[in-house]
Amino acid sequence: MARKPLTKPRKYASQERSRATVDALIAATARVLVKEGFDKASTNRIAEKAGVSIGSLYQYFPCKESLVVAVIERHNQELMQVVHATLAEVASQPIEKAVPRLVLAAVEAHRVDPKLHRVLAEQTPRTGKLENIEAYNRDAHALFRAYLEGHRDELRVADLDLATFICVTSIEALTHTAVLHHSEMLTDEAVGRLVDEASRLVLGYLQ
Repeated sequence: MARKPLTKPRKYASQERSRATVDALIAATARVLVKEGFDKASTNRIAEKAGVSIGSLYQYFPCKESLVVAVIERHNQELMQVVHATLAEVASQPIEKAVPRLVLAAVEAHRVDPKLHRVLAEQTPRTGKLENIEAYNRDAHALFRAYLEGHRDELRVADLDLATFICVTSIEALTHTAVLHHSEMLTDEAVGRLVDEASRLVLGYLQ
């Protein structure tokens, strides 16, 4: 029976110099994953790209999988920062204005580094860290539901839990699939139409 890889860091960086080393290792892991893929990536290769010794790498990360998990966690944090900022921005806006802004934010978040997003989507199950994605989804659902609660008088739907699930899942599925399989939809020329049509879909359901 294959041994389950260790995915937690050996220790967490507390000093500025240590944090700089960890940041360099995580950034190098992302670059190696995008350029060479998971199977060809190695801790030696990542340490070389980060400009640190292999001993320094193993001070913080026990294996390649733990580095990939760190990249996944940082990527999810960046996505959630976009979600939080956008929902704060549209909190008082009517849904006709808020929904297109939220859809655009989802698209823009996925456009930040689509190649990395594609690699991480493929490797998350292999690291056994699907709960990271589930935590991200729970956070996004809670934020969107809070928005709907504040605009209940504008909605046709009555079940806000179901409405949240349908809207967030639809937006995420559209943007995620565009990144993985239809990159042509994320070009500057095409993205506006994607946002418009996805917004029509969500607004048509809500109202």
